Amino acid sequence: MDFIEQKRHKELANPSSFYRLVYSEVDFNIEEVGWERLVRFGGDLEFLSFRITDKKGRVHIMEIQLDKTYPQKPPSVSAEVPYIFNVKWSVKSRLKDLVQQFREHLEKLQEFWSTLEDIDNSLCVTNKKKLSRATTCRQIDIGNDCSIMLSINARDPRSLPECRFVGSGPVVNPVRKLWLRNNKRWMKDKTLPENLAFILETELPRPSHVLENDQQVECGICYAQYLPIDEELGSRSGAGTDHTCDNTSCGRAFHTVCLVDWLRSITTTRQYVDFLVSLAFIWLA
Repeated sequence: MDFIEQKRHKELANPSSFYRLVYSEVDFNIEEVGWERLVRFGGDLEFLSFRITDKKGRVHIMEIQLDKTYPQKPPSVSAEVPYIFNVKWSVKSRLKDLVQQFREHLEKLQEFWSTLEDIDNSLCVTNKKKLSRATTCRQIDIGNDCSIMLSINARDPRSLPECRFVGSGPVVNPVRKLWLRNNKRWMKDKTLPENLAFILETELPRPSHVLENDQQVECGICYAQYLPIDEELGSRSGAGTDHTCDNTSCGRAFHTVCLVDWLRSITTTRQYVDFLVSLAFIWLA
């Protein structure tokens, strides 16, 4: 808001202690609150809406409902978030304290929103335009007229999500069996799209904009994008290709594990296998 608008709002304000207090808090706390962050407000000043930007640059609208007894009675807060925080309030609390609590709440949700953005950017999500930052569900097209509805835990977004499958029985049943058989292998250190591909044992359809810009990601030896989920592979279990050939005429991607196994399989060089494996690791570093 510019200076003229601020002046007009003050002139229209009822000169009660409630109005004076609210105006003074917005005026005084320029960094925490400030008129430039005010999106809209009710004529009686019992409703205020502020624009808050989190550390990732995401813009959020925080709506505050005040009681006429403010600050005796705590305000109520609403926003497009999966769950709202418990307001910590006392008669000495002010709007800047509420804004700070909201900022801290936003930071707790960063991993949740990053998880959803990862899903939206790499998988075929239906009804994407109708989604908001408060939405915890995603319906994902997994091909063959089948989709999976995932419910992400906002407090623990990397955990195994709740799911249900949508589609005809003959198509859905085999996929559901894969989910039930493999979901215990869910790994929190992997992204949700990666875990989903591992559990369903297939490469999932991707959005058209990803396919247009996609580079070679399948291993030039095993022809798979991801290694199998296997305890013997340790931390490499389920990993994607991790190296690309520097030769511009090749440019193929590889799993380090596959390269090592391939070198070991060459009979003419088996007697030099230790040397070759060491050389490969140096080359790939």
